[in-house]
Amino acid sequence: MTVTQEHVAMQKAWDQQSVWSQSANRLKTSVEAARSRALTLAVTAAVLATAAAQAMDWNAGVGTALAFVAALAAGAAPLLSHRGGPGRLSDWIRARAVSEALKGEVYTCLAGVGPYREREQAVTLLADRVDAFRRDATDLVHHTSGLSPKARPLPPVVDVDSYVEHRLRRQIDTYYRPKAAWMRARVELLYKVELALGCLGALLAAAAGTFAIGVLAAWVGVAASVTIAVTAHGIAQRYAYQHLEFLRTAEELERLLGRWVADADRSEGAAAEFVAKCEHAISIQNEAWMIRWTVG
Repeated sequence: MTVTQEHVAMQKAWDQQSVWSQSANRLKTSVEAARSRALTLAVTAAVLATAAAQAMDWNAGVGTALAFVAALAAGAAPLLSHRGGPGRLSDWIRARAVSEALKGEVYTCLAGVGPYREREQAVTLLADRVDAFRRDATDLVHHTSGLSPKARPLPPVVDVDSYVEHRLRRQIDTYYRPKAAWMRARVELLYKVELALGCLGALLAAAAGTFAIGVLAAWVGVAASVTIAVTAHGIAQRYAYQHLEFLRTAEELERLLGRWVADADRSEGAAAEFVAKCEHAISIQNEAWMIRWTVG
């Protein structure tokens, strides 16, 4: 096999990874947008329904209009949320799995370790594995319709040292650590929102009871309903779980890197084992994430 053939085969796999990554991103966007809209509509319905009941006493027209909008919001929420349902969620997770599997194969092949050590067989092996990933996801191919690979060269990986620089360190520094920080910020934001809503509900209840303001009593239930909706949204998005998983994987990869740097053994076998362990740590994180999303 010539170098040109190797390059063409790896570029083809890299292009396939780009298409599947874009497909997964598009599915993720649709799932998260559906959930956000469902949350917004649920909150809107709760607020407007209470406002409508109270507005009826002083303006029947306004009360009726608010009740109508509240009913629309309540009815539209489940219709929109189906785009974030189990079917769409499963497609997103599986598309991401294909993307990540292709990425791992390309980096391993570029590093020339493990099953790709024999360069004469590397092209055939990579092509076979790419085809196997596509066969396993044949029912998802329609999600890649209209998508073209992004114009990007192959990663400049030619050995284990460049694999460390362009795969391992980048995963740690530009993906796992930033993602963990982002998820932590989301967890903290949700906590603050839940705390604020809880305090608002307590204040409304205290004011309604102490000053006998009847109209405030109804808003206590609204505050509770909104709090429940926000909490459910946070649970569905799994921010806390993802924060821990991203952090755990970053630390595991750093541990593997530290051992590799300290180890004097630079044999082909040691290099293959090191890359395999790194890709395994990444795949374990992906599998744990996918399982959690699927069964949660």
